[in-house]
Amino acid sequence: MSETTHDGGVTLTAPPSPDDGLSPAALAAKYGLAVSGARPGLIEYVRQMWGRRHFILAFSQAKLTAQYSQAKLGQLWQVATPLLNALVYYLIFGLILNASRGMSHDVYIPFLVTGVFVFTFTQSSVMAGVRAIAGNLGLVRALHFPRASLPISFALQQLQQLLFSMIVLFVIVIGFGSYPGPSWLLIVPILALQFLFNTGLALIMARMGSKTPDLAQLMPFVMRTWMYASGVMFSIPVMLKDKPAWIADILQWNPAAVYMDLMRFALIDGYGSGNLPAHVWAVALGWSVLVAVGGFVYFWKAEERYGRG
Repeated sequence: MSETTHDGGVTLTAPPSPDDGLSPAALAAKYGLAVSGARPGLIEYVRQMWGRRHFILAFSQAKLTAQYSQAKLGQLWQVATPLLNALVYYLIFGLILNASRGMSHDVYIPFLVTGVFVFTFTQSSVMAGVRAIAGNLGLVRALHFPRASLPISFALQQLQQLLFSMIVLFVIVIGFGSYPGPSWLLIVPILALQFLFNTGLALIMARMGSKTPDLAQLMPFVMRTWMYASGVMFSIPVMLKDKPAWIADILQWNPAAVYMDLMRFALIDGYGSGNLPAHVWAVALGWSVLVAVGGFVYFWKAEERYGRG
């Protein structure tokens, strides 16, 4: 465009831009731009997670290998740690406090060791989930990927660690007279349900821990309280037989106790179905689905906020 000035000269002016008057949002939509790190839809997020499945597996394996790389015994600590915990609990609860009441020696030791191994699986998944985002901010800020990959990978790492430890658990159970039978086939669905539950917990704790770093200092006390309330060292119905029945029911229906009791039932010959709460499989399935789905959605809702601020 040209304009004539008062002295007869001619000046050129730029033509109006077709983008004049458009808001930033309208400009972004016009040119196909998106907010960096914006949260995708839930279905798309699941699709992205599936596309990163190889990364999730490789990351969990690398973390498992590096976990004890500085220790002389290396991976043996995966087994030694829960075994030493079980030994301490046996000395205090089994011998001093007589928590084995109602169970023979050949039943109580596998009962205790199984409880320690199974609860440690959940405990480790929760603690790893708390630090999944806060402890990997460099990775979160440097690369674009579904952030749920991290807590899921850490939960998978704990599952691999438990599977390695289960070899020792099998030896102990067999050593005390409980030999492999059809009930041992239940180990697979039990571990699958507990893994789903643990993964959901890890996702929940990852979102909470990303904004509250002090949560990592509080969680050991929470987990210790949960352990004592879940019957790791004693039978809940036997210990609470003089208390109102609803107290024992609540403690037995808590998910940690449910998965421990199912594993004990599968492995130990002297631990029959009479020790399990009513509808135990329905309760186990309900906890796993509720926490896994709820935890995934809860984590996804804050996807675009991880690593910022």
